[in-house]
Amino acid sequence: MKTQNKALTDFFFELGMMKKIEHCGTKFAGVKNPDTIGEHTCRASQIGYAIAVQEGGNPEKVAAMCAMHDIGEIRIGDAHRIAQRYLNVPPAEKKAFDEQTEELPQALRDRLRSLWQEFNDLKTLDAKIARDADLLETILQAKEYLDNGYKAAERWLSNGSTYLQTKTAKELFKQIRKTSFAAWWDNLNKV
Repeated sequence: MKTQNKALTDFFFELGMMKKIEHCGTKFAGVKNPDTIGEHTCRASQIGYAIAVQEGGNPEKVAAMCAMHDIGEIRIGDAHRIAQRYLNVPPAEKKAFDEQTEELPQALRDRLRSLWQEFNDLKTLDAKIARDADLLETILQAKEYLDNGYKAAERWLSNGSTYLQTKTAKELFKQIRKTSFAAWWDNLNKV
């Protein structure tokens, strides 16, 4: 049995793998160097926080759900939609997550598992917001790829709104579709 500090230290080092594991689905669109799971979860957490404020959810809880929901992918990888046709990913990801959190201090383990389960059950407003943030982050990334010439990334934009549940996320999706990924700095570079 590990000490609590050893278990936490190992867990933190394992979390670092999220910075190294690439999202693989966009490789079908020709993207040679896609974003990582860590980059994805960081922006999804930020998006989730913002949407939760707009929707009346719990921003901190939503951000935590977004930050933690993909941890199992460290061990099983990022299974794109085509792979998911052949693999039963949810139980594998749950098993990985449960093993990853098994030796953590009980209060932390219980909280992480509760967040993970709520996210995957999609029954609460916070879980719906977190899922929308997860999807919107992928849609934003696809829009950036599309704007940079990866035409097949349009596929993520063409059906992206199908799964969005909150009013804020649906409105943001419409705005994302018509906004260049570089528009945010258009007026900042003028002297």
